[in-house]
Amino acid sequence: MNRAQRLAQDAAEAAEVRAYQTDPDVVALRIERVRRQVDWMCWSGIVLGLAFTMTNVQGFASTGTRPGSLPWLAAWVLDPTVSLVLLAILRAEQVTARYQVKTGVWVRRAKWFTLAATYVMNTWTSFAAGEPAAIVLHSVPPLVVFVAVEAITDLRDKLTDAVLVAAQRRSTNEEPMKPGRRVLFADYLVIARESWTPDVEITPAWVRRATGCSRGLSPRLARALRAEVADD
Repeated sequence: MNRAQRLAQDAAEAAEVRAYQTDPDVVALRIERVRRQVDWMCWSGIVLGLAFTMTNVQGFASTGTRPGSLPWLAAWVLDPTVSLVLLAILRAEQVTARYQVKTGVWVRRAKWFTLAATYVMNTWTSFAAGEPAAIVLHSVPPLVVFVAVEAITDLRDKLTDAVLVAAQRRSTNEEPMKPGRRVLFADYLVIARESWTPDVEITPAWVRRATGCSRGLSPRLARALRAEVADD
């Protein structure tokens, strides 16, 4: 096996590997794995942040009540009431964002209202006491939840976009001789041989013109094609 044949074999193997790596089904599978990781980490952060705010909201709601009394116990229900509504909205958006279905304006208003209510109840006591350190401490978890809630929806939408882009590239690449088409070395060689005549000087530029690949054909592959055509 001469050098040109080895190069041709390397090019064919590289094209085959790339074909599998860029296959829309493989891309979609990888994106789904990333989606699960993103969902798990974001949901963990959101739930932990809401759990942190629960005690502060209970303290805000139970002000002036006797510990263990019915109003004091009922104060524990306030934060879960708000948090469950927020989590229900996020769970629905997890599905709608996957299929890029836009939700109504009231969905966004409900999400922002629940987040704002959690923030106000969580920080009211600190603001009233005028304690900057406590304000920062009790502001960070709800604000992190707020930005995570907004970001996770956009992330899901963009992950779906990534799957659609891979599928569009697949349909484009299946059209013959368009830019970006996945072609094996043997296909290029057939085209170059059909275009070559004895009076033509085989140069890398001619190979590119003959195969119709002005950008995707590397100099190494052009030299291999030139050597193969010249040997005929």
